[in-house]
Order: sequence, then structure tokens, then C-alpha cells
Amino acid sequence: MQDTQSKPAQVDQCHVQAADFDGWQAEQVTNRWLQLFFVPKLGGRLMQVMFAGHAFLFVNSKYKGQYFPPVEGTRKWFNYGGDKIWPMPEGPDDGDHWPGPISDALDDGDYAFRVLSQGKQCAVQLEGTADTGTGLQYAREIVIGSDSPEISFRATMKNAADHPIRWSVQSVTQYDTADAANPVRFNHDFWAFTPANPKSAYLDTYHVRSGLADDPSFSVKNEVFMLHWLDLQSEVWVDSTVGWVAVVDGASRYAMVERFHFDAAAEYPGKATVIFYKNGPAVDVDANGIAMIRSSAEDAPFYMEAELNSPMVKLGPGESYTFATSWLPTRAGSTFTTATEAGVVTEPLAASTTKEGVKLTGAFGVFYRARLVARFADADGWEVASVALRNVDPAEEVRINERIATPQAATKVSLHLVDEMGSDLGQLGEAEISGKAGGS
Repeated sequence: MQDTQSKPAQVDQCHVQAADFDGWQAEQVTNRWLQLFFVPKLGGRLMQVMFAGHAFLFVNSKYKGQYFPPVEGTRKWFNYGGDKIWPMPEGPDDGDHWPGPISDALDDGDYAFRVLSQGKQCAVQLEGTADTGTGLQYAREIVIGSDSPEISFRATMKNAADHPIRWSVQSVTQYDTADAANPVRFNHDFWAFTPANPKSAYLDTYHVRSGLADDPSFSVKNEVFMLHWLDLQSEVWVDSTVGWVAVVDGASRYAMVERFHFDAAAEYPGKATVIFYKNGPAVDVDANGIAMIRSSAEDAPFYMEAELNSPMVKLGPGESYTFATSWLPTRAGSTFTTATEAGVVTEPLAASTTKEGVKLTGAFGVFYRARLVARFADADGWEVASVALRNVDPAEEVRINERIATPQAATKVSLHLVDEMGSDLGQLGEAEISGKAGGS
């Protein structure tokens, strides 16, 4: 997959270097946790994200090592896999919709690759050429640091036309849903999550835009939309307002959280901030009106697209707009509950009184290398104790089963990540101490 001559990154730095990726000339960006592989010629795609040895993204074996330059006027699409950006809305050729996916300068153009920095922080830029059909020109800046597996994206769309245009820029990420042990089968423990909107514009808090309306893949529990991957083609739209999506491989217990900013005053394409697409066979009717399962070679690869939409933006000639998102890889299984600023929760924090003080239990994935700290508060919310539990790392699942001596006044506890400078990186959860006055 990667260039076997590549040297691992120093633990306190990140690096950018040329590499071979599945027969493509690629650029590799690495730190102690990550290996990112970009193939600039393939529409500036990020073809693979490796985190602690785990590969997240789908790479289409049909096209490995190949490149097909865009041909104007063709409807052909070459699905190489990986991660890219697309225009929204999609639809008929009326000038206001992208007739994609198609082979054009946006999706298949040869993007220029630049290294902006490396060392403590690695920043790279991929810049495409102007597309005559949409009037758009794309550029992406991707940044990682040396002290975290967080990946930051800035996707910029520029109006390269001589007239105003109006588009949303969409982040499109194809996750591999094949069974790692037997790739001809799909992974039966693959999930996606995003908070449901309690004031949703959609009847079920989500809208199945294509496929079976009652696809058993979809459900809502505790105000969280859940997708359990099944081998049925469908596309579902969610008007989530909280600003995160989690993709969880329960079989390997790896997860990716994608973050975005929601603008309550903005218009989103079709009202959707988040779209999930499942590749696979679909129910259709034949020429005689008889129900059938439509399937082709293009339906065979197992992958799911997680798509984040920016607001619709009107751009005058030469104007541009940047959509900022971030990815945070960690460890989690299919008992995923929620995402926080500091990590993900797979077993919520619980606290109960013991003879020694308080027993804490819970299971989490963390976004940062830091100290795990339990902070205890009294019934009025004043902190009465702070206990450092241990150091944690994003590449390792965090399971706690601790007995801690605490002041009698403690009635609540919260779990935090604290960096080496003492800064609070966020909370993983909080709980009432059961059996205490003022607790549950």
C-alpha cells in the first residue's frame, strides 16, 4: 500500500514526503498516530487515512494505480474511493445543479500539491483548476499537528466564472464497510451516528431520499440518528444541528468523528446538513413493471459515504467561501452513545458510594493524549476534590473501574482530559453519585 522505504515519523514531529500508494504517485503526511495518503491527480483526493494501523477509507480495487483525465461532455464517473469535495445541490442540467457524480475538473482534475509547513505542524494544500460547467474552482488545505491525531480541513470554493453563482460545498468521505477478515462479505457491525434534530423539517427526523423508506438500517434512539450498515442502496438526509457525525467500526473498535459548524441562520441544500449513502443493490421494477433487485458491478463494493454540507453560498466573480471541518479518530465499539469535546462515550460514566469513597465506571475513546482527571463537586456545584486517574491515548480504549477516596461532601463527579500544561481539553461525562444526599 505505502512506500516500504518510507521512514516512520519522529514522535515529536509530523512529516510530508512522496510515496507510492496502490500504484499511484502520492504524498504522505504522517505523525505518531496518522498516515494520510493524497493522490493529487485524482481530483485532489485523500485516498486513505491510517490511524494506529487501521485503514478507514474505501479504495476501489477496480481502479488502483489508474487515472482517467476528465473529458468534457462525458457522463462517465470513475469512483476511485477516498475522500473529496463536491458541489451541492445535485440534479438535472439546469445550471443550478451539479449533474454528478461525473468526470469533470472538480472530481477528476489534476490538483496542484503544495507543502505549507511541516515539523510541529504539517499543512498541505491541493488546488484544482476551474470547472466551466459550475463556474467553481476548488482548493483544500489539510493540517495535522505533532501532538494529536486531529485532522483539520479547509475546503474553499471560488467563483471562477464571470457571473454570480450559488452553491454548497460538500465533504464526501467513502468509508470501507467490507469485512476485514473476509472482504467478499460486508461488515455486519458497522455504524454511523449523528444527533437528530428535535425540530426537524423531516417527518421521522430524517428523509430517505432514495431506497426503501422503511430501510431497517435507519433508526432514532435517545435523539440520535443511527445507521446500521446493510447491503441495500439508499441515501438518507438528516438536518442535524449539533455539528458532529460519528462513523464506528464495531468489529475492529475504531471510530472517526467528523465535526462541522452549524449556522442556524443559513440555508442548507434540501435542509440537510448531513447525508449518508449506502452502496449496494436496490429495489426496482423491470420493463414489465415487475419488482426486481437491481444490481451491477458498481453495486458490489462495500462502502458508505458520510457527507457534510456547507450552507448555500452566493458568490460574485472572484469571491470565495471556505468550509471548515475536522476529523478526530479514536477507539469505540457499536455501543457508542455520544461524542463530546474530549472523546466518545461507549459506556456512560457511573458513580456509586463505597466504604472507601466512590466507585467510578465507564468506557470511552479519547481524542487527545492527556491525563484523565475526575473532578468532584458538592451539591452547590463547588469543586471539592480533583483526582488524576491516569494518562490516556487516542489509540487505546479507556475503561475505568476505580475506587477513590473522596470528601463526604461530594455529590457529583465529572471526567475530564487535561493536557501537560494543565489546560482542560473537555469533558467525557458527568454523573450523580448514587447513594449520596443530593444524588440519585
